[in-house]
Amino acid sequence: MLRAAGYDDAAMAKPMIAIVNTWTSVTPCNMHLNRLADYAREGIIAAGGTPVDFNTIVVTDGIAMGTEGMRASLMSRECVADSAELAVRGHCLDAVLFLAGCDKTIPAAAMAAARLDLPSVVLYGGSIMPGKLHGKAVTIQDVFEAVGACAAGKISEDELGEVERQACPGAGACGGQFTANTMALALTVLGLSPMGLNDIPATDPRKPDAARRAGELVVEAFREGRNARQFVTPQSLKNAAAAVSATAGSTNAVLHLVAVAREAGLGPDAFGIDDFDAISRQTPVIADLKPGGRYMAPDMARAGGTALLARRLMEAGKITDAPTITGDSLFGLAAHAQEAEGQDVILTADKPLKARGGFGILYGDLAPKGCVAKLAGHDRLAFEGPARVFDSEDACFAAVQSGRIAKGDVVVIRYEGPAGGPGMREMLAVTAALQGAGLGDDVALITDGRFSGATYGFMVGHVAPEAAHGGPIAFLRDGDRIRIDVEAQRIDVDADLEARAAEGFTPPAPRYPSGAYAKYAALVSSASDGAVTSFPFASA
Repeated sequence: MLRAAGYDDAAMAKPMIAIVNTWTSVTPCNMHLNRLADYAREGIIAAGGTPVDFNTIVVTDGIAMGTEGMRASLMSRECVADSAELAVRGHCLDAVLFLAGCDKTIPAAAMAAARLDLPSVVLYGGSIMPGKLHGKAVTIQDVFEAVGACAAGKISEDELGEVERQACPGAGACGGQFTANTMALALTVLGLSPMGLNDIPATDPRKPDAARRAGELVVEAFREGRNARQFVTPQSLKNAAAAVSATAGSTNAVLHLVAVAREAGLGPDAFGIDDFDAISRQTPVIADLKPGGRYMAPDMARAGGTALLARRLMEAGKITDAPTITGDSLFGLAAHAQEAEGQDVILTADKPLKARGGFGILYGDLAPKGCVAKLAGHDRLAFEGPARVFDSEDACFAAVQSGRIAKGDVVVIRYEGPAGGPGMREMLAVTAALQGAGLGDDVALITDGRFSGATYGFMVGHVAPEAAHGGPIAFLRDGDRIRIDVEAQRIDVDADLEARAAEGFTPPAPRYPSGAYAKYAALVSSASDGAVTSFPFASA
């Protein structure tokens, strides 16, 4: 069979290296990965390996956002990881190079690598370059906010269309410190991606050489026995969390890094959501990146990239040394960081943008199993107000668009959790509409769903237990007074939710009674445990 597929005796005698490619023509995030695969093959062959290509599905958040299709996004993470595992194990391959390009394919690659525990390299396809409108850089974030501004009568539909047409100029993932760039950074600090290669934007002429080098490295890793779980450890995960926190990155990193830990066999006592709170409290924000800051991922790359950020964290004692896939140590690579003269994208820990990082983990009446507060783009650590309760993202979005949300409200969106959604939709359409309507600084939002990396404002997501499982959020009513206190790690309500629960609870009928959505809803774990569909960990 292999001979018929074009592999001769010499090719079959060499290590067989899987290229798990997440190429698709539907999204700029991944549309160039087929070309990068050509260069990756060259690198594998030059290093003495034989490349074997596979492809996975992709569901891109930027297109699915705000639609029924968004329910498939987080589910696709599991499907990508599952398909990589099956292809590699099914063909008894020796090592894996993952080519990933968007919000879910990057963590999925790390999850599959942790499951397989083979020599593994993850190469991110790179950030998109910013669009330009009237001399100003614009991103997909601006499009969603323009939708809200248009609904509020602040801009015309023609102006909205102009923003939409200019925001995404070509290949690459969304350009701010949104989920894709957050996870690309995290995987570099984790040690699964070679230092500097993920920083290179998608259309940069250096990207083909990065793919070629990634191909060479995966063969080197095979020869040296550098398997993935050597790099996915409690300490390396904490390093990655510190890097995410220092850049005020996406709250999705909480979900994804916990999922990677579980796939590596690490239980909650080894690494879990509480680690993010402790790390965030002691890690200042030192990168001035969107959505809350001024710059985008390509700007950070020019300033000095992940290596410079790691050097700043190393110098401040916020991370510890760890091995990486290249064979070099994290500190050794960080020590050689090159800083661009005059750059003001990456600052120092003694003169940070904010004294604490971008996350808070809360518990309390509404979230006995925990939830995640996003602290990017604002300085508030407390909020109190009356609940405005919606049983879906769509109902809430309609209320925002029609002007039915007032300053001081605590907007609650429930039945959008991992099982209840199903799929734990991101609420960017709602949060961006709130920003566009001028309410971003004056309302809080709570959900058992999650947020896009492009979201900013006082947002609390991942509420667990979720409403569909009878969590306290299911028993909230309009007007209940909610208090959020990030410093105290509390989210509470002036209502007897236990008494309401005792009156009985009937969850809504499943939106999808059969098929992949139903299977996912039946298997998925809590957001506080990474929303994984397999449970391989043993407490460490």
